[in-house]
Amino acid sequence: MFGHVVLGIDPGLTRCGYAVLSMSSSQEISARAIGVLRTSPHHDLAVRLAEIHEEVEGLINEFRPDAVAVEQVFFQNNVRTAMGVGQASGIVLALASRAGCVVAQYTPSQVKNSVAGWGSATKDQVGRMVQQRLGLASIPEPADAADAAAIALCHCSIAPFMASQQQAIVRSQR
Repeated sequence: MFGHVVLGIDPGLTRCGYAVLSMSSSQEISARAIGVLRTSPHHDLAVRLAEIHEEVEGLINEFRPDAVAVEQVFFQNNVRTAMGVGQASGIVLALASRAGCVVAQYTPSQVKNSVAGWGSATKDQVGRMVQQRLGLASIPEPADAADAAAIALCHCSIAPFMASQQQAIVRSQR
């Protein structure tokens, strides 16, 4: 598990947050890249999705992540926003799977609980924990970038437990 690279994605159509983290141990996690992919709301949907596809594919090709962690599409009041998030998420999931990455999805409350210790933590609390855990000079901005880093950190916390659980299941079936 250690020595892995994790790409965290906070999917969105206008702003898609990303963070690439390297994990040397459960306590040694560093940020290699944190940012936001943007598309113009003035462009056609197909063009915007193609841009997200190209950018995420570029991140996967550049950083060669072992795992891609994506925030699970959750209920939103605005149906149009939910559809865009779902479409962007689908592109990321497909690209990650095609690249042979471990693909994981986490709910917002799982991410908050893992990173801040409380499933109802505020964005500011999550951002501050991201800053602290990664030893950053400031909270990543915009919030989509901090959220992507939190998603990747969540995976870094949960994945070792899940791997040991799977190994225990395999051993018990022998």
